[in-house]
Amino acid sequence: MNIVRENLENLTSLLKVTVSEPDYKEAVEKALREYKRRANVPGFRPGMVPMGIIRKMYGKGVVAEESYRAASKAAFDYLEKEKIDIVGDMLPSDLQKPLDFENETDYEFVFEVGIAPEVKISLDKNDKVEKYSIIIDDKMREGYRSNFLRRFGKLVDVEAIEKDEAVNVTLEQEGLKVEDAYVGLINMTDEQRAPFIGKKVGDVMDVDVNELYPTPSQRAAILSVKEEELEGMDPKFKLTIVKIRKFAEPELNEEFFKMAFPDGSITDEKAFDAYIENQIAKDLDRESEYMFTLDMQKFLLGKANLKLPEEFLKQWLFTINEGKFKMEDIERDFGQFLDMMKWNLVQKHFIKEFSLEVTPEEANEEAKALALQQFAYYGMNQVAEDMLANYAKTILENKDENRKIYEKLFERKVVEAVTPLITVTEKSVSAEEFGKLVEEVQKK
Repeated sequence: MNIVRENLENLTSLLKVTVSEPDYKEAVEKALREYKRRANVPGFRPGMVPMGIIRKMYGKGVVAEESYRAASKAAFDYLEKEKIDIVGDMLPSDLQKPLDFENETDYEFVFEVGIAPEVKISLDKNDKVEKYSIIIDDKMREGYRSNFLRRFGKLVDVEAIEKDEAVNVTLEQEGLKVEDAYVGLINMTDEQRAPFIGKKVGDVMDVDVNELYPTPSQRAAILSVKEEELEGMDPKFKLTIVKIRKFAEPELNEEFFKMAFPDGSITDEKAFDAYIENQIAKDLDRESEYMFTLDMQKFLLGKANLKLPEEFLKQWLFTINEGKFKMEDIERDFGQFLDMMKWNLVQKHFIKEFSLEVTPEEANEEAKALALQQFAYYGMNQVAEDMLANYAKTILENKDENRKIYEKLFERKVVEAVTPLITVTEKSVSAEEFGKLVEEVQKK
C-alpha cells in the first residue's frame, strides 16, 4: 500500500492511496463466503452455490467495496500517524480516475481533506472583555413575585372589567346563540381591550368575532362550527357579559407557605421576599454568564483569526446531507456554521492546553440543574432527590442531551480557564439595556 499527500492552495490536501490485492483479498474472500452462505439461486440448495458462480455474480462489486474500504482506512490511519488535524471529513476527490475492478488488481483512490489551522492565541492582562451585571429593579421583583403567586392563586368574581380579567359572555345574532363563550382579555393589546374596560356583568355591546377571535380555528371552536362553515357567516354579534373573574393572589399566610414550600424553608413574607430576590439573582446571573460566554467567544475568535477551507467545507456539508439541502441553503447559513467550527477548534486548543476534563459527576449535576429548571417551569419548586436523580439519569441517557451537556460544560471550563488570564471589566446595565444587547447579538 502506498500513500502520497499533495497540498493544494485552498487549505486542502489530496491523499492518493494505492492498494494492491494483498491489501483487500482477505476481506473480499470473507465477504464472498458470506454471500455464498446467504445466496438463494434456483437449482442450488442454500449455502451450496459454487463459489465460481458467487464470484461471477458479486465479485466485481465486492472488490470495489473492500478495496475502497482498505484505502479509506489507510488514509485515516495515515492522518492519525502523521498527526494531521482535519476539519469536516475525508471526501472522494473530483480528480478520482475511473477504476477497472474486473481486470486490474491495483487501484489508486484519491481523497480530499480540509486541513485544520494551527491555533495560536497569546493572552495577557491587556486583553479586555466586558461582563454585564443586570440591575434588579422593583418592576422585576413585582413580576417574579406575581408569577410565583399566580401558581397558587384563584379566579374570583368581580363586578367590572379593569384590565385583563377573564370574561364569559353570550354571543347572539339572528338564528344563532352561543352561551358561555370565553373572552381572554389578557391576550389582547391595550387597543383591543379598550372597548371592554369599565363594562359590568349584564352589559351589552356589539362586536365583530373576526376581531374578537383572530384565527379561524378560534372562531370555529367558539361558535361550534367547522372552519369551512365560517365563510359567508355574518361576523357581527351582540355580546352580553355574563361573568367577570380576575386572578386573586393567595394570602401570605401559614396555609400558603406550607403549600408553596412543603419543606418548611420559607415560613413568612420576609423570607419569601428574600427567596424571590435570590431567584431573580440566579436567573440574571445565568443571563449575564450566557452573554459573557458569547462575548468571550467573539473575542477569542478575533484573537485566533483562523482561516478554514471554506469551499471544501461547503462541499462536505452538501455531501453528508445527501441532497437534503441545496447549495444555496448551505451558503445562507454558512457564516454561522463557520463560526461554530472555529469556536470548536479554539475550545479544543484550550482543552488540550489546560488539560480540561468533564467528569461523569459534573455531567450528572448539570443534568440535575437542567431537571430543576424544567420542574420549576411547571411550578414544582420542591423536588424529591430520588425523583431528581432519576430525571437526570433519563436526560443523560438521551444521546443528544448527553452531548449538549458535555459540550456546555467544556465550554464553561474553557471560559473559566481563560478568564483569569485577561482583564474582565464589569458594567452595570438595566434589564431593558441588557435585552437590547441580546437582541443585537441574535440579529448577527
